[in-house]
Amino acid sequence: MNPVLQFDNVARSYTAGVPVLDGVSFQVNEGEVVGLIGRNGTGKTTLLQIAMGMLAPHRGSVRVFGLSPTEFPVEVKSRIGYVSENQVLPPGASVRELVEFHAYLFPKWDRAIEKDLLDRFQLSPKARIGKLSKGQARQVALLLAICHRPDLLILDEPAGGLDPAARREFLEASIQLLNRDGSSILFSSHHMNDIERIGARVVLLDQGRIRLNMELDRMREDVCVMMIPKRSVTDVSVLERLPGCLGVRSVADDWHAVFDDAPETIAARLNGKAGFEQILCVRAPLEELFVELVGK
Repeated sequence: MNPVLQFDNVARSYTAGVPVLDGVSFQVNEGEVVGLIGRNGTGKTTLLQIAMGMLAPHRGSVRVFGLSPTEFPVEVKSRIGYVSENQVLPPGASVRELVEFHAYLFPKWDRAIEKDLLDRFQLSPKARIGKLSKGQARQVALLLAICHRPDLLILDEPAGGLDPAARREFLEASIQLLNRDGSSILFSSHHMNDIERIGARVVLLDQGRIRLNMELDRMREDVCVMMIPKRSVTDVSVLERLPGCLGVRSVADDWHAVFDDAPETIAARLNGKAGFEQILCVRAPLEELFVELVGK
């Protein structure tokens, strides 16, 4: 597959010696839907702003459609749609004025999608942005981002603060109208069920580095959490050295260890070894794996 978006050893700091991103490398391929997750402050927004050319990396490189977004901003942005949680639209403008302005900027503007979204979101073209609710303003931003049929859609917590029904409608509109035509989507979200429902691959950022980069289907089958009493294994490094161990967390009287392997494989590998006679090893949903890998 050809990469639509590629990060290569990207690093970025706001304070000298304190990296927000520290050697991030991954790519988004044609037609992929990739979910970006991580705790607050782990660099998700910074990474997406680097992809947009709003920031430049201090080390490494980013290529969008094979181009640098800072050196070729017009060529790159003409093929991207972007919505962020804190995106601000001019409050005095009407929905129609913003639509016509963007239709002028993007020759590929699709009036059929425009009408579909105006009807779906029940948006009045005459409405002023300043009079809309937070959710409606976010819907206008999505409409403006996807009606020119971008090859890449970047969503930075776009549905944060919306109720579950509005959030689902927002994200499903993105997927249905773009991904079915082969567009790629990279989106960040704190809602793990959104990632699992519409994503195909998940990238987990932790302290500025990639902790996990995996297809969701494989993660559901081949990643598990093993729970071991501390009285059985007193030295946590014993667990950390086991093949496939992604991380270990202390929880009350137990160790919780995440492994890149199926529960049956882990159980068979450790069967009979001292300290592992009564372990529990189970598959876990994405939210549980997230807590186990980045929780304290």
